Amino acid sequence: MITNIDKIFKVKTWTMALVSLSLLSACSSVPESAIKPIKIDGSSTVFPITEIVLESYKQDAMNQSIKELKIEGEFSGTGGGFKRFCAGETDINAASRPISTEEMATCRSNEIRYIELPIAFDAITVVVNPNNNWAKTLTVEQLKTIWEPTAENKITQWNQLDNTYPDRPLTVYGPDKLSGTYDYFTKAIVGETGASRQDYVKSKDDEVLVKGVAQDPNAIGYFGFGYYQQHQDKLKAVAIDNGRGGVIPSLETVENEEYTPLSRPLFIYVNAKRAQENPALEVFVEYYLDKAPELVVDAGYIPLPADAYHLAKIHLQRFDVGSVFEGTPQVGLTISDLMRRPAKF
Repeated sequence: MITNIDKIFKVKTWTMALVSLSLLSACSSVPESAIKPIKIDGSSTVFPITEIVLESYKQDAMNQSIKELKIEGEFSGTGGGFKRFCAGETDINAASRPISTEEMATCRSNEIRYIELPIAFDAITVVVNPNNNWAKTLTVEQLKTIWEPTAENKITQWNQLDNTYPDRPLTVYGPDKLSGTYDYFTKAIVGETGASRQDYVKSKDDEVLVKGVAQDPNAIGYFGFGYYQQHQDKLKAVAIDNGRGGVIPSLETVENEEYTPLSRPLFIYVNAKRAQENPALEVFVEYYLDKAPELVVDAGYIPLPADAYHLAKIHLQRFDVGSVFEGTPQVGLTISDLMRRPAKF
């Protein structure tokens, strides 16, 4: 039976301040009515980074007692966020995967041009309950056995993965279909985007998944590294064996390109026209990129090299639009791979 334990989400609204002298200068030549609220949606994986950036922005504003700005943020998943973004409903979409071919076509048909900005690296983390003392390492093939579509209503016990494991129920937790993490994980592990068993406990809120695994001794689940980092006392990370022995997700194993195939880049996409029309949007994104190296770590993710943020700021300032990924899924992309991508869109 398909189980969905999503709670009802409400839009979170932050009241921020315009904290940059460049913003004040940019705003001086336009009426205050032209400076509009900024609307953000998208990935729950990226959400903790955005939330910390917003809190930092708010604190800087309070310290400097400057004009206020309203920023509205929520998370409906990468796919759900792109639906709104490509319909022109939001200014920024946070994404845990590159924009897809279909989403690119929708944006094009709606004359939405976007600036693609990588902001961090993630390590999708497979977790079990702390009382699980048997599944310390799982191979990619075992993960496929758990999550592939043919596993539905068939792979239901732990000892079906390994006969040394106990004869206990296997409870599976994971993101819903609108999640970029779902898209990436199914492509990387099963071999096809969106190919997954559906008899699992699903949610677009990673905190719900954390709580489920933490309370269920028979559970296994997956989500972004930041959520594991925040709840290490409640969860146990599983080492992933991709043919070279088990590797635990960490800043070091991602930077050393050892944690494969579940490491991946994270992005924000900015509506280029809105950034030109609303000075506050452009400067807020510049603030985001300036603070990202420090705040990405605070959110539990892996920062990019300084050159990557510098290049992202250049793309923003030049309003370079489009995607370097051409709508194709990117599995096994490393930080050095990302840095070797074309410098101009």
